[in-house]
Amino acid sequence: MPRPDSHPTEYAERVLDVVDRIPAGKVMSYGDIAELLGEGGPRQVGAVMSSWGGGVPWWRVLRADGTPAPGLEVRARSHYAAEGTPLRASGRVDMAAARWEGPGPGDPV
Repeated sequence: MPRPDSHPTEYAERVLDVVDRIPAGKVMSYGDIAELLGEGGPRQVGAVMSSWGGGVPWWRVLRADGTPAPGLEVRARSHYAAEGTPLRASGRVDMAAARWEGPGPGDPV
């Protein structure tokens, strides 16, 4: 948990910017975001989301298997239903159908 008077790092700001740009009904994995940014890894993205992700659509960032962070499943499911996010019969997000590849060519990351 960040200190109340602390601010996100430049890396955290970049992660949060990507998350904020994921369209409704689409998702990215923690690893997808790290790969798009070309730095860090899934754990670093997860740490940013844990500390700073409350102000962005956090439910659109998942584990590679299509599950949200532990403890957030019920809250995330309501967002998926509202946004029409493709789900598998298991209740997990269908990553093949819902994955967002990131900004288009020429768009800043």
